[in-house]
Amino acid sequence: MRTRDVNKEELVKQKTIEMIVKHGIEGFAMNRLAKECGISVATLYIYYADKEDLIKKIGTEMGTYFFKSSLKDFSPDMPFAEGLAKQWENRSEFMLKNKDKIAFWEILQNSNYGEYIVNESLIELKEIMTQFLHGAIERKEIIPVSKEVFWSIAYGPLYNLLRFHEKGKGLGGTTPFKLTAEIQQEALSLVIKALKP
Repeated sequence: MRTRDVNKEELVKQKTIEMIVKHGIEGFAMNRLAKECGISVATLYIYYADKEDLIKKIGTEMGTYFFKSSLKDFSPDMPFAEGLAKQWENRSEFMLKNKDKIAFWEILQNSNYGEYIVNESLIELKEIMTQFLHGAIERKEIIPVSKEVFWSIAYGPLYNLLRFHEKGKGLGGTTPFKLTAEIQQEALSLVIKALKP
């Protein structure tokens, strides 16, 4: 039996991300991936059972990596404003430094693989963020809201600002836009104010 080569495995992951971002899931094939990696198709099957297994595993790994990075120096017991500020800092830093991985994640999230990958990736994060939300509500730092409303208000503004930043243009596409620490803090302050009792 052939052994796993960590370098080849990492190359496969990198090329999978590049190819799916460039060609979409429909344009992605195991033969093409093997050729891009300079390996045989048989080598791919050392790591993955088939195309679906490969996409699910790499997608779940990327999702888990993203969500774990959002928990850096974060505790669900933090005061709400401090915890949300840390979440925004971690999420924006990750998204600005990993544009290819985010594009890959978004493609997969909106595909037939999306539900599986999100559910597998979010296991730890769901528990921690639910604890954070409930703690903030119990301490009366924020008003009681559902998880969906909380997520939309707490993170929606950040993700929209990051989209403007990615495009380099503000609303309407006529003015240049760059996400600065000042703009991010302005939006965060409004979000915290909106959720306060």
